[in-house]
Amino acid sequence: MTETTQIAPPRDPSITRGLGAADIHPLARLPDEWEQVLSTWGEKRFRADQVFSWMHARGVLQSEDMSNLSKPLRERLKEDGLSEPGAVSDIHESSDGTKKLLLTLDRGAKVECVLIPMTKLGDADVAGGVDDEEEDDSNAETVEKRRITLCISTQFGCAMGCVFCASGQSGLFRGLGAAEVVYQVIKSRSYLSPNDHLRNVVFMGMGEPLHHYDETARALRLLSHPKGLGMSLRRITVSTVGLVPGIKRLGEDFAGKVGLAVSLHAPDDETRDRIMPMNKKYPILALMDALKAYPLPARRRMTIEYILIGGVNDSLDHANRLAKLLRPLRVKLNLIPMNSIDQSTLQSPRPEAVLAFRERMAEHGYSCFVRTRRGDDVAAACGQLALRSVQPERLVRR
Repeated sequence: MTETTQIAPPRDPSITRGLGAADIHPLARLPDEWEQVLSTWGEKRFRADQVFSWMHARGVLQSEDMSNLSKPLRERLKEDGLSEPGAVSDIHESSDGTKKLLLTLDRGAKVECVLIPMTKLGDADVAGGVDDEEEDDSNAETVEKRRITLCISTQFGCAMGCVFCASGQSGLFRGLGAAEVVYQVIKSRSYLSPNDHLRNVVFMGMGEPLHHYDETARALRLLSHPKGLGMSLRRITVSTVGLVPGIKRLGEDFAGKVGLAVSLHAPDDETRDRIMPMNKKYPILALMDALKAYPLPARRRMTIEYILIGGVNDSLDHANRLAKLLRPLRVKLNLIPMNSIDQSTLQSPRPEAVLAFRERMAEHGYSCFVRTRRGDDVAAACGQLALRSVQPERLVRR
């Protein structure tokens, strides 16, 4: 009688918190957790680094392709559930070089990740808190390559309810686990051309990263681990609508090295309450205190994201009040003309209002950029490709 191999049921990649190392999805395990697992299998400690490196440095997620591992270990990894936690279901490529990938994940989740070539202007508007003067690429070959910023998602849908955002109006279906967040980076890297260099990763796609803090923090540790991708934390930016406890934890856990981008969008509570419901829980005064306390390294600036909405927050008076509000902080400002969405009656600002707002902020001494629209010929605003591809009434929000 032939003995059949028992394959373990797949682990839920969206769950990590509170689990032991053996129960965490293989793609979400750190090297020390791999050591714990492999030691119970009778493997030597150095195998942990090999397995981790295969997945995170080389992007290999099929154990049979891990050529320097023994056949029994490769079989055991397969039994352990090592596999891709999703698949690319659609690709849209723009004439400007932007690539938008639609990934299908477990339980009907669909999220986008976007590869964005960095033009000189684009360096300012998509790379978050990274400043040009911080350039330190020592490898001449790397400098000559086309630099790419990758925008990734942390949730399927969003619970923040911002009235100008399609994802926010859809509500939250579920958060993504660290395995699913990191998978977006691993999969997107396979779509880079030989002349591309992945320079920055921004947590600015669908969802609120700090609402799902534990998984976001684990993903940051995985992406920056020197035995994996080894990405510098200062090349990673986390965007938030202003969740004060999450900002505090991010600063403490990563010593302020992770770039911080804050979706502010108004200089006063009255306006911000109308367009961002979360402001009622964490009003501007509390948010400003959290930003002042964020341990920003020398020569670094946090990014203030400001969506300009016609007739709501785009006047020169708004600009003057914004300049006064931000005076205690080291910031640069990204102005984002609103894209009209079906779920809202809010309107895009007039081009002359955008120009006037930018010039007024510059007069106040701020580095101020207008977000360049990228990939408009392949999809609408961020998040809408994923939302159009599902039937939300068939999904269960968590």
